[in-house]
Amino acid sequence: MSMILFACVVRVRDGLPLSASTDFYHTQDFLECRRRLKTLGLRLARYPGRGSAEGRDFSIHFSSSGDVACMAICSRQCPAAMAFCFLETLWWEFTASYDSTCIGLASRPYAFLEFDSIIQKIKWHFNYVSSSQMKSSLEKIQEELEFQPPVVLTVEDTDVANGMMNGHLPMHLEPAPNFRMEPVTALGILSLILNIMCAALNLIRGVHLAEHSLQVAQEEIGNILAFLIPFVACIFQCYLYLFYSPARTMKVVLMLLFICLGNVYLHGLRNLWQILFHIGVAFLSSHQILTRQLQEKQSDCGV
Repeated sequence: MSMILFACVVRVRDGLPLSASTDFYHTQDFLECRRRLKTLGLRLARYPGRGSAEGRDFSIHFSSSGDVACMAICSRQCPAAMAFCFLETLWWEFTASYDSTCIGLASRPYAFLEFDSIIQKIKWHFNYVSSSQMKSSLEKIQEELEFQPPVVLTVEDTDVANGMMNGHLPMHLEPAPNFRMEPVTALGILSLILNIMCAALNLIRGVHLAEHSLQVAQEEIGNILAFLIPFVACIFQCYLYLFYSPARTMKVVLMLLFICLGNVYLHGLRNLWQILFHIGVAFLSSHQILTRQLQEKQSDCGV
């Protein structure tokens, strides 16, 4: 008998189902479990990255990261490590197939229903391939579960009556697991150092000008902002390089625009070479941010 019976991908912020397997079991218990899974999907933003809801015959497992969560209905005999390894593989496949913009703009349920073929392939792999062939990935997930156990609910706790939760659900505030980025490169480290240097120069000049202007006149407020806004933009560029952020491209372009406009405005307080240096560092940092992608998934955890 299959251990993983049903799987779906949902958007975390509102529980919108994006894709789901087309398997359908007509038992009353399974239909009830499907209903409760849908209800739980609406509450995923309240929970940490991994969780399970235990029922009498079936278990619901979910794993979320960023904008997307994967959920599955499994038999009670399915080991938790296998269920979460399946969900992680499903997450990697889905996020590799659709970017965050498409996911965020989806407005109708099952907008990516064609992904069902991938779900079926992964589900078949985990149901029928010997667990010994997935030993390393299962051990890795098991270690993660021991280090940070998933939140555990009863299936009854996922029910909703009159829009309010019946049970007392544990409200964990710890964040979902971070995205795993590619390793930092030597050029990336150089861009960080130069960016921090530019940020420091902007902050020092801006604070010094502010102190002088407050004592003498207030006509320099534009110049002060032209120093301090690029300072904030440089710091945010460092953050964008080190950590994954949704809508990263739009944020990178916005920070680059702030830095360029600020330096052009400062023409007169800075010479041409200083302006070109600051703008050049901003372009280098932007390039490094956009070329540092999510790390490819482990080869032993896929199909």
